[in-house]
Amino acid sequence: MNDASPTSPLTHFDTQGQAHMVDVGAKASTHRVAVAEGRITMLPTTLALIQSGTAKKGDVLGIARIAGIQAAKKTSDLIPLCHPIALTRVAVEFEIEADTNTVCCRTTAECTGQTGVEMEALTATSVALLTIYDMCKAVDRGMVVEGVRLVEKRGGKSGDFPVSSR
Repeated sequence: MNDASPTSPLTHFDTQGQAHMVDVGAKASTHRVAVAEGRITMLPTTLALIQSGTAKKGDVLGIARIAGIQAAKKTSDLIPLCHPIALTRVAVEFEIEADTNTVCCRTTAECTGQTGVEMEALTATSVALLTIYDMCKAVDRGMVVEGVRLVEKRGGKSGDFPVSSR
């Protein structure tokens, strides 16, 4: 039974306004992909530590990559109304922008299932960036995590994002 209010675009509330997990049981399983990105800006000396691999806690980007992958797998434990998803792929990639002292993170999450992987990609990106912060905070507490957003989504009933005609 679909309890979602036909007048509300917020699918996680029933007709009485109570939070619930969306019923995806009748939806077809399709290949779904989501890409999220974000960035962390820091002092030039902090970026130099990351690039040289001499940070006190070790390989910052390697550990942040693993943290992001783990976070994607645990998304339904962290976000109360998220469905557990059998992920088929999670890729966490970093790009250093030396001119702005920034590390950019881009995560791709994929599955074949009845619901999308946007939350998994967003969670992975957020946790990967927070891991960089955690590993470098002893030398730079002023780092700024920003711009975490969904940049692409494919598959499912709601279609692709961004829509190519935008």
